[in-house]
Formats: sequence, structure tokens, C-alpha cells
Amino acid sequence: MFSSRFDKASGVRERVQDTLSSHRNELISLLSRYVVVGKGILQSHDLRHEVEKILEEDEGMWKLKDSPFVKELESAKEAIVIPPFVSMALRPRPGVWEYARVNAFELNVDNLSVAEYLRFKEELVDGECNGKNVLEVDFEPFNATFPRPTRSSSIGNGVQFLNRHLSSFMFRNKESLEPLLAFLRAHKYDGHKS
Repeated sequence: MFSSRFDKASGVRERVQDTLSSHRNELISLLSRYVVVGKGILQSHDLRHEVEKILEEDEGMWKLKDSPFVKELESAKEAIVIPPFVSMALRPRPGVWEYARVNAFELNVDNLSVAEYLRFKEELVDGECNGKNVLEVDFEPFNATFPRPTRSSSIGNGVQFLNRHLSSFMFRNKESLEPLLAFLRAHKYDGHKS
């Protein structure tokens, strides 16, 4: 169903390692284009545009077109550029996010945790983060009883998923039908009592 390049056990670094060694100069040229812009956030269309532009300008870059690194860039939703680093938020499939940081000149790739990626993103505004005075809010206790979709086909269909969950709960628990019935008895629609 999903491409093997998005194997859950491997990170971005492992998937692009061959490209880093075999197309070193081409990748430095591509990543330098992102870094030369300076600090900022690049959206997915910006990332793709630079790839298309470099392919048009230099025939020698065509070997990058089908490389694992460019395939990873296609799943990138944004990139944070703080020279010499380019950090990317990748979404290889629905419900799965991965984060990676690439040194544009040394071609070192590091897999990042969510917290590390967000800290890197905060550096755009605050400068160097030293870990002091960082507000962290844990909303997990509020989600403890909240239903979670387990199938990827439910992603993007949240209202339908919740409707199914609530209706299933109502019909399993007969006491929950009483308030609904009382509500329907008390209200009218188009002059008729429900």
C-alpha cells in the first residue's frame, strides 16, 4: 500500500544516505539555493520550485530528479532555514510526520524529534534557544478518553468518525438515549411536535 521508502523503522537519514554520497555536489548546489535566501520558512511549493529551477538550468542535475533525497523533498510540508541548516517537516503518508535537519555544506543529516524541530523553528523568532522560559503545555490528560482513529482511511473524515463513535456509544448505552428523546419531545419543527 505504501512505498517501501517510508519504512517506519528507518529515518530520513538512512533513506537518503546513498544519494548524499553519490550526488554530493548536486545536493550542495540545491541546498545552497535554500540557504542563500537566509533565515526563513519555505513552504512545500518553494522547495519544489527550486528543484524544478535547478533541473531546468543545469542538465547535470537531472540525475537528482529520481533520487531518494528529492523524493523526500516531495513529501516536505515546510522547511526552516537558519544557515547553514535546513530543517524539514516531512509527511510521507497521512498521520505520519518526520523531521530532519541537513547541514547544507557538509551534507550531514540528522533525524529530529518534534521538540527539536519546534525549538529550531522558534530560533527564527527568538534567536538562540537556551531552554529557559519555554512554555510547555501538556494537553494529553484532556485527550485520555477522546476517541482516536486507528485506520488511515479515517484521517480527514473526523466528523464522520466522531458521528459513528457517538452513535455507537448511544446505542450501546441506553441511558444516553433518554436526554435525546426528551430534547426531541420538547422541540417543534415546522409547527409539528417531534
